[in-house]
Amino acid sequence: MKKFIILAIALFTAAALYAQPRAIGGRLGYGLELSYQHSLGNNMLDVDFGLPGFYGIEAAATYDWIFPISSWNEKGSWNWYAGVGAGGGMYGFKDVIGYIGVAGRIGVEYNFWFPMNLSLDWRPLIGPGFYNNQVGFNGLGLYQGGVALSIRYLF
Repeated sequence: MKKFIILAIALFTAAALYAQPRAIGGRLGYGLELSYQHSLGNNMLDVDFGLPGFYGIEAAATYDWIFPISSWNEKGSWNWYAGVGAGGGMYGFKDVIGYIGVAGRIGVEYNFWFPMNLSLDWRPLIGPGFYNNQVGFNGLGLYQGGVALSIRYLF
């Protein structure tokens, strides 16, 4: 009985891990970011942390809806996705400007037949910016998270 319970726990754990695939990798565009994806059923949660324009720090998270594209080959799969979320960060060395806002994402990805994912997306982050006790619009957010190429390891 004890061996059966251990075997059942092992099988359920393996099934749960397989049912919730994850990916980790890098995102290169107007800066460099660490990217993490976690599958939530047919959709995904995408979290990025990085260096926008190589002169600040930024974090953004989006909930993305995935839409499969018909595949013309049988080895990999194509998807396009769109999502919304939030983020924030700061940039500058001498005069630091902080910002928070709404993040959007739209892109296309290719999942290889081996554990790798390649994607191209646009992720603007717009909202208020804070500088020297003043509040303004963070216009840099339209292109700082901008168009980027990502490569991720699926596990």
